[in-house]
Amino acid sequence: MMIWKKLTAGVAMAGLLTLTAPPPAGAGGLSPYPVASEFTQLMNNIQLIAQYITLGQQYLRQGQQYVQQVKDGTVVGTQFFGPIRADLVGLQQVVQKGNSLSYAMGNLDSQFTTKFAALGYAPQTSYASRYADWSKTSMDSTQSALDAAGMQSSQMATEEDLVEQLQDMSSSTDGQLKAIQTGNQVAAMEVQQLMKLRQLMMADMQSKAAFQAQQIAQSDEQQRALGFFQNTKLYNSY
Repeated sequence: MMIWKKLTAGVAMAGLLTLTAPPPAGAGGLSPYPVASEFTQLMNNIQLIAQYITLGQQYLRQGQQYVQQVKDGTVVGTQFFGPIRADLVGLQQVVQKGNSLSYAMGNLDSQFTTKFAALGYAPQTSYASRYADWSKTSMDSTQSALDAAGMQSSQMATEEDLVEQLQDMSSSTDGQLKAIQTGNQVAAMEVQQLMKLRQLMMADMQSKAAFQAQQIAQSDEQQRALGFFQNTKLYNSY
């Protein structure tokens, strides 16, 4: 099943690369196809979301190991502010980057819709609105995990605020354990939300790719009709 999913994703990406590759130039060196530069940004963002998911999964696995280490007493005192702190700060950055990516995707959808509205691009789904909904859900999920630890989402906003909170919690084994478990909950929720964001981005990409394919097909038909007209005119001139 996993191999099939990877194969499907690869085929989809290859198809998109075909659609976004520069087509043959027409008369005067101009491209006959309205190829959207937004596709390049879409593909770059899909690669980014895959990286964020991988990082989130790594932080979750490492956090689960830290929980056992704290329980065993192998991580105490100042050791808490070594790799554990680094991982929690890294997780904070993944959360922020995921939200930033969702915002960027919303803007990209708005630009694409505005740019190609005159050519008939009018999807039934407003992806910009769905990206905004995702951001809200993601923030709510993060806050629900922080609530259990008596933290606010604002304490995840900057590294300084997060480190200060961790310092307060690291004075006891219970506090250390609570911090790591909160991080694990945030990591698990964030990975789940990022996977949903990736699904949304793929649906968005497929919608735009279908439109692009339609435009290319129409352009090809126009080129054939123009060629037929020119050949007929040349034949009649003899």
